Amino acid sequence: MNSVSGGKVVVLTGGVGGAKLVLGLAQILPPEQIVAIVNTGDDFRHLGLWISPDLDTLLYTLSGKANATQGWGREGETWQFMSALRSLGGEGWFQLGDGDLALHVLRTAALAQGETLSTITQRFGADWNVGVRMLPMSDDPVATHLTTDEGDLPFQRYFVERRCVPRVSSIRFEGAERARAAPGVAQALRDTGTRAILIAPSNPYLSVDPILAIPEIRQALREASAPIVAISPIVGGKAVKGPTAKLMEELGIEVSPAAVAAHYGELLDGMIFDRRDPVGESTLPRLSIDTLMVTLEDRVRVASAALQLADRLAE
Repeated sequence: MNSVSGGKVVVLTGGVGGAKLVLGLAQILPPEQIVAIVNTGDDFRHLGLWISPDLDTLLYTLSGKANATQGWGREGETWQFMSALRSLGGEGWFQLGDGDLALHVLRTAALAQGETLSTITQRFGADWNVGVRMLPMSDDPVATHLTTDEGDLPFQRYFVERRCVPRVSSIRFEGAERARAAPGVAQALRDTGTRAILIAPSNPYLSVDPILAIPEIRQALREASAPIVAISPIVGGKAVKGPTAKLMEELGIEVSPAAVAAHYGELLDGMIFDRRDPVGESTLPRLSIDTLMVTLEDRVRVASAALQLADRLAE
C-alpha cells in the first residue's frame, strides 16, 4: 500500500455520523481532495417527490445549512406546507420542511427530464459552494427493506413512521445486485492516487451495507491499493444515535466495535475504536480515541485519527 501525500480521501458515508466525519475532514484537507460516496438505500418517493435523505444531510452539513441541534434538516426551517398537508388529510408521518422541499422538487423535476442523480447532486453542491465531491453510490434505484415482526417494511416506514420500534430479523437491499456504481465511484476507490478509504461511523447495517451490496463497489474495495479504515459507531457499548445497537441485539450480534470490525471482515485494514470500549480479541490494527463528535473540534479529532492510522498502515 502506498500513502499519497495530498492524495484523495474517499469516505463511505450515510446519516448524521457520516456527515460529521466528512465535515471534520473538510477542516483539515482541501475539500477537492475529499470524495464522499453516499448511501442511497434510504431514497424513496413520497407524495410524488424523490427524496434522498443521506445526500441531503451531507449537502446541508457541508454548506452550513444543517439544523445544528438534530444534525439533519435545515436550520430555521418552517412547516407551513406540513400544516396545510395535514389539514387536507395528507400523510404527515414524513416531515418535509418548506425550505427542504426545494431540493426534492428540483431533484424530482430533473430526474423526470432524464438527468441522473449524480449530475443533479453535483449541481446542488456547486450551487451551494460545496467543494467536497459528493457521489451517490449508484444512479440506479436500491431500496433498503427490513423484515420485522410487523412484516416487510421499507426503510423510511421502519425508521421514521415506526421510529425503529419493530423487531428486525433480516435486512435486504432490493436492486443492489443489478445496480452499477455511479460514475466516479469505482474509479475513486481504485485510484492509485487515493491516500485513504474511510468507512464512516454510520450504521453498518443500514447506511454502509447498501453501499457494499453493490457488486462493483465491493470489488473495487477489494482491489483498492489505499488502506481501508473504519470508525466504530459504537461508544461505550452503545450507539451514539439511531438503532445500531438495537439492530445488532436483534440480529444476535454482540454490540461492540470488534463485532463491527468482524462484520466488515476482509475489507478492513484498520479501525478506530472508542477508548471506552474493550478491544476484545480483535487483532486488527487500531487506534483507541474519544470518538464522540459533539463539537467541530471533535469531528476534526476523529478525522485526523483516521488519517493517522491510514498513513501508518500505508508505510
